[in-house]
Formats: sequence, structure tokens, C-alpha cells
Amino acid sequence: MKNIIIIGATSGIAQAIARQLAARGGTRLMLWGRNRPKLDIVAADLRIWRDAAVEVDAFDFNDFSTYPAALDRARMKGEWDTAIICHGSLGDQAACEKDFRMAEQELHANFLSPVVFLTILANYFEGQGRGALAVISSVAGDRGRQSNYVYGTGKAGLDAFLSGLRNRLFPKNVHVLTIKPGFVDTPMTAHLKKGALFASADKVAADILHGIERKKCVIYTPWFWRWIMLIIRSIPEGIFRKLKL
Repeated sequence: MKNIIIIGATSGIAQAIARQLAARGGTRLMLWGRNRPKLDIVAADLRIWRDAAVEVDAFDFNDFSTYPAALDRARMKGEWDTAIICHGSLGDQAACEKDFRMAEQELHANFLSPVVFLTILANYFEGQGRGALAVISSVAGDRGRQSNYVYGTGKAGLDAFLSGLRNRLFPKNVHVLTIKPGFVDTPMTAHLKKGALFASADKVAADILHGIERKKCVIYTPWFWRWIMLIIRSIPEGIFRKLKL
């Protein structure tokens, strides 16, 4: 893991991942995002404080036709062995219930956009005969709950896609990791009341890098979310439908 593309590189978790990779030394980072000024700030911090080799590329994530060209530009700068997909959206569930256009935006950000990235990158890594794809999903994809089922639907679909992709690419020497964080203290969750179940972005980033290096298939981060979600998945539907979760 020496040449890494980070997608959605201005997110809190992505920045923590980039800092930890840069601190190791000997890594080359390509940061993909939508906001060029923010990307430049992240890159400058990595270059100044970590002396990292960092490049940036900003393009419109809402326009799928821009994705192949971004990979072409990256390939002109050399080969890449890892891609970490970090972007997503935690929208307003109530707004999504009232307006399908809002729900569509959530599904676009949390399912369709990662799938397009994955399709392009999977073919690239398969062609070179090696690589790793690590994708941030969510524990919300494990079971639909009234508090965030539109967001959870996107993540559940992404989980299924990653499972199939992992099955397809395993014989091609391409590793696929599904990352399932619980609550993470980042700007995306700034509106939520913090509690004991919240983890720092640095903790989650460390777990992600460990999962890539150990070639894990699925990780829950922090670890206790695996058991929390096992309990939630085990509740019979007849009881679950009466709960306020």
C-alpha cells in the first residue's frame, strides 16, 4: 500500500486516513474530491507537516461521465495499488420521506456514485493483476430503521455490491474491503448529540488501514458494533416493527 487514491478526500475520516498514511512515509497520495479549495488545504497540510507526496484532482461527483477521465489523469502519473472510497451523505430522513427527490439524492451519493467508482477502479485493478478497494459503508445498512432507512438503503445496496465484487475479484488478486463504522465524530455528524458510542475519526482510520493490510473482508469499527448489530439483526420483525430505532 504505497500509491493510494482517496475518494471524498475532504471528509473527516478521509483526512484522518491521509494523515496516518503520510506519517508512515514512502507513500504517494492522490486526493479526489468535489471542492478544489478544500482539497488544496488538505494537501498543503500533508505536504507541510508530513512532507508527503500528494496530488489533487477536483471534479463533479454528480456527473458520472467525469469519473473515467479522473482515473485516466491519475494513470498518467503512474500506477496505483489502493483506492479508498470515503464519500457519502447523511441526509435528513424526514425530508426524504416527504420528497422523493431528496431520497434520490441520498441514494445517488451513498449507492450509485460509489458503484460507478468501483466499476471503473475494479476493472483497472483487475487489468493490472493486483490492488485493493476499501469502501466506507455503515452499520445502518445492516437493518432498516425508521430513523435513517433511506441512508441505510443506500448502504445496504452498497454492501451487496461489494460482496459480489469481492467474490469476482478474489481470483484476480484484488482485495475488496467493506468498512462499517458506527457513529463517528466528524462534521457530517455535527448535528447529532455525542455519546459513549461515538468514535474519533483517527480511531476509525487506524482500523481501516489495519483492515486493508490484513486483507479483511468486512470490518466493523469500533469493534463493538459487530455485536451491537448482531443483536439488532436478530430481533424478530414482529417485535422490531414496534421499536423506535
